[in-house]
Amino acid sequence: MLSILGLGMITTFITLIMTKRLSPLVALTLIPILFGLIAGAGSGLSKMMEDGLVATAPTGVLLMFGILYFGIMFEVGLFEPLITKILQFAKGDPLKVIMGTCVLSLIVALDGDGAATYLIIVGAMLPVYKRLEINPLILTAILTLCVGIMIKLPWTGANARCLSALHLEASDLFNPIIPSMLASMVWVLFVAYIFGIKERKRLGITHIEVPESKEIKNKKIYFTNLLLTIALVVALVSGLFPIAITFMVGLAIALIINFPSLDEQRKKLAAHAGSALSVGSMVFAAGIFTGILSGTKMLDAMAKSFIHIIPDSLGPNMAVITGITSMPFTYFISNDAYFYGIAPLTAVTAAHFGVPAIEIGRASLLGQSVHMLSPLVASTYLLVGLAGVSFDDHQRFTMKWAVATTLVMLLVSILTGAISIYF
Repeated sequence: MLSILGLGMITTFITLIMTKRLSPLVALTLIPILFGLIAGAGSGLSKMMEDGLVATAPTGVLLMFGILYFGIMFEVGLFEPLITKILQFAKGDPLKVIMGTCVLSLIVALDGDGAATYLIIVGAMLPVYKRLEINPLILTAILTLCVGIMIKLPWTGANARCLSALHLEASDLFNPIIPSMLASMVWVLFVAYIFGIKERKRLGITHIEVPESKEIKNKKIYFTNLLLTIALVVALVSGLFPIAITFMVGLAIALIINFPSLDEQRKKLAAHAGSALSVGSMVFAAGIFTGILSGTKMLDAMAKSFIHIIPDSLGPNMAVITGITSMPFTYFISNDAYFYGIAPLTAVTAAHFGVPAIEIGRASLLGQSVHMLSPLVASTYLLVGLAGVSFDDHQRFTMKWAVATTLVMLLVSILTGAISIYF
């Protein structure tokens, strides 16, 4: 009975958010309460929800303060000198332009916001592409691949969903996949090189005017921001301090450095609060969903049912299977439905075969490069609209490269031990 209720809860949740009958925030909050009452757990629901909120609180804090921090850094122009230098380096060479696009995209995507990355990069690079007559599908493909890699960072939506759904520590989930992320960055740079060589042969090299370097108004503040950001990244990778607290402290220091006035600080926080609050609140709502799903033992019951379906020979390789299936799953259903509906069930099932939840979490993130091509991702429509290309053409042009990027990450994750494989 609990297995059927759990499956019904997940199916109802997925259906309602996929058909846009309810927002993820509302569905994550109300659907589990309804099914918890049906399961007869009325008196214990508040404790289950409280436990879920406690488990997801560090992730919610990390996400909110991470978004605010990088929003402030982009606004104060931390990355502008680098953007200008890359444009100057590219000049009229299609190869350099495309390679520069790739580097810029990886940098700007640090904030984990695909829409913001698209706005910045397309705004900066599309005029150059038009001037040199470079295929704009190359611009949209490179952007999609880069964002698909960088949205695995700990303060991004996909990572936050994974952390909150599986109750994992950010450093445990993220640090072991750093080598695979670096490998995928090298791979995407190689893809950009392939595109660039083809366009250089087709178009040749044209000399164009490039923007002059903007003088840094306050070098002391600029380099302080740079050192602060480097320190945060080092703290993130080293795991010396809790990541959420690191970003809280970093944001406080950044506000004091860049906006001494309290009125300015309030305005800047308000300007970036929308995206931070919307994603952060969703993570807290996910605590209710996972708290009830686990507390009522629905998750355990479903896992026991699924164990009988999976052949014993495949069970120990559940992480590898998850890495592969994350591509079609996250393409056809939203990240909310996947991470809060399917990933927890997969993790509990895998545990019966000796596969830890942390490996399922890492594997579930791999398909994000393909996910960014999904018709369910609103920012993708923004990208193709800004670049003036059709959605279908963008998908056909980019899909094989997105699949290849995921497979590169999976292979390196296996080779580095982030994901286990058994023969």
